[in-house]
Amino acid sequence: MVRPVPAAAEVSDVVVKTLPFAVKSNGAEREAPSIVIGLMSGTSLDGITAAAARFTERGSRVNAELLAYVTRPYTAQQRERLAHALTGATPAEYCRLSFDLGGWLADAAIMVFSETGVSRRDIAAIASHGQTIWQAGEAAVIAERTGIDVISDFRVRDVAAGGQGAPLVPIADALLFADEVRWRALQNIGGIGNVTVVPPGGDTRSLRAFDTGPGVGVIDAVTRLLEPSLPYDVDGELAHAGTPDERVVAELLAAPYFAAHPPKSTGRELFDAAYARDLVDRCRVRGTKATSADIVSTATLLTARSIADAYTRFIPEPISEVLLSGGGARNRALVEMIRRLLAPLAVLRFDERFFDGDAKEAVAFALLGWLHLRGRPGNVIGATGARGARILGKRTPA
Repeated sequence: MVRPVPAAAEVSDVVVKTLPFAVKSNGAEREAPSIVIGLMSGTSLDGITAAAARFTERGSRVNAELLAYVTRPYTAQQRERLAHALTGATPAEYCRLSFDLGGWLADAAIMVFSETGVSRRDIAAIASHGQTIWQAGEAAVIAERTGIDVISDFRVRDVAAGGQGAPLVPIADALLFADEVRWRALQNIGGIGNVTVVPPGGDTRSLRAFDTGPGVGVIDAVTRLLEPSLPYDVDGELAHAGTPDERVVAELLAAPYFAAHPPKSTGRELFDAAYARDLVDRCRVRGTKATSADIVSTATLLTARSIADAYTRFIPEPISEVLLSGGGARNRALVEMIRRLLAPLAVLRFDERFFDGDAKEAVAFALLGWLHLRGRPGNVIGATGARGARILGKRTPA
């Protein structure tokens, strides 16, 4: 069910969805449920997703029931402040932004909480990913505004244990979204692309995950450079209308990151605004007649081919299907390219198997919060490269 929500003064196009959903599993009677709100804001800088999920455990598997989720887009000014912080904000600007972002995250948590129909005492905690700018988003502000305990700063314990602090979603891919009998790849395409290779039954000892490279972050940046009136290539229409420059894509894929073996992670420190400008310049040098559509199509093919090449190089497992989630799963041109490059492998949208893929990563961080409350590890050492399993996150009481 989708209901429009009156926008706050500084917010536009808030989308609220309440979806009854449960991840199925066989087992005994369900234990007393626990509800956690997950907050996610990724490298694409498009906005905040909040998801309320009820978790129950059956044997070695965990059930997640998605009660509601909210998508709260950033305004142009908010996005500009976040982007500026990535490239060199002053200490004062950074601290102010972290407090303000805590308020924006709290707003999203309150919105989704109001949709759940449960009382505040039924919410065990809020699990906040924060923003990938040294994990900004002050947890104390969220706790103060919501009156609910907050678990945050999930990455640092893994880094302290010698890991890369990312990716962290694989634990959810294993516990919640594994197939019982087949290997499955869960490919998220946010600002950065990342894949989790999940064995049958979700055995974390055999699970692997790594960042494949750019997701929609470079596509979005190129689109805004060439067509400032567009926030991103809506539905992949520009890419559909253009012809990609294969030579530029091949040049960019020669960068060391793509050849590096997992575990590995990346972000805007590599695929930043300067990277997008370089892609545009390469296309224009190759052919001065390159149109905006051609250049956006080239950026789109870069993402698609980086995903396909990663599967060829680094995934020997006999995966039966790929499930796409994140903003890139809504880009028709990108999805078509990925399907063509991975054929005959089945490529589906995440929501064809589970719930709306826009909520997936917020649910994953809700699970990390649930695991923290139970004193259970949240990292997968085959994904991050840490020395061992660790309980992730820091708790800020309300």
